[in-house]
Amino acid sequence: QVDLVESGGGLVQPGGSLRLSCKASGNILSINKMGWYRQVPGKDRELVAFMTTTGFAKYGDFVRGRFTISRDNAKSTVYLQMDSLNPEDTAVYYCHFQNLQLSVPDDHWGQGTQVTVSS
Repeated sequence: QVDLVESGGGLVQPGGSLRLSCKASGNILSINKMGWYRQVPGKDRELVAFMTTTGFAKYGDFVRGRFTISRDNAKSTVYLQMDSLNPEDTAVYYCHFQNLQLSVPDDHWGQGTQVTVSS
């Protein structure tokens, strides 16, 4: 079992910035990936960004250089710096964790944090 604790969501004006954090605890293996997905009502959950313990990162196409993911492996924490936010970024953001050394991949999700971009 892996527990994920998210923080950092909230209300921000268009063009503003937010930083999300997610700390993992529990059954954390040495090679894993952590990241963020987001979802709006009526749409599928979509990838925002993830990063592995080895530093490989992948972003959703919509990010276009506006967001930066980073992680502190010693703290099992992942960060998402979001800049140049626009109203289309409004969504519930979910932290995701997956151990990559298991024969059957595991998926763990945080409870979600609301990000609202509005003037």
